[in-house]
Amino acid sequence: MKLFFASDLHGCAASTRTMLAAFEQSGADHLILLGDVLNHGPRNALPEGYAPIEVADQLNAYADSIVAVRGNCDSDVDQMLLDFPMMADYNWILLPDGRRLFLTHGHLYHADKHPRLRKGDVIVSGHTHLPVAQAHGDYFAFNPGSTTIPRGDHQASYGMLEDNTLKVITFDGDVICSVNLADAPIAA
Repeated sequence: MKLFFASDLHGCAASTRTMLAAFEQSGADHLILLGDVLNHGPRNALPEGYAPIEVADQLNAYADSIVAVRGNCDSDVDQMLLDFPMMADYNWILLPDGRRLFLTHGHLYHADKHPRLRKGDVIVSGHTHLPVAQAHGDYFAFNPGSTTIPRGDHQASYGMLEDNTLKVITFDGDVICSVNLADAPIAA
């Protein structure tokens, strides 16, 4: 199973177009959206190309491939524009090897505050706009960064899970960070 992760689109049509082109090219089975999809949020500057209705239309074309969670900038009004559910604070994905991915935006749950994870599980979040792919004790922490408003001198990025490796990748194709899940076996 190949998964594509994106977070913190913040209503930018150009970034969403770029992200969807990367998703198409990746051949991933599913597009995982980690929140802050349509709204720019009160703490962020209005992104260039801010067009939430256009972003909704672009994403709706992929509704059957999307698994999404709610970010702190997402609302019921945003959900009205989208053809896929995105108002859950978290979601789980079960991988074929028995490993679990706990999907969340990051404002309620994150690498240091989460439900009980088993050895080898992965907490996947956005919110900070900072790329992370690392072992975190017995589990892994993964953040694909932001497609629109990257922080910490990073470029806009997305994430991939392929061949048991989690990677954060820029839209230029450079790998920012990665971690191999085989580095921590799953719970028995």
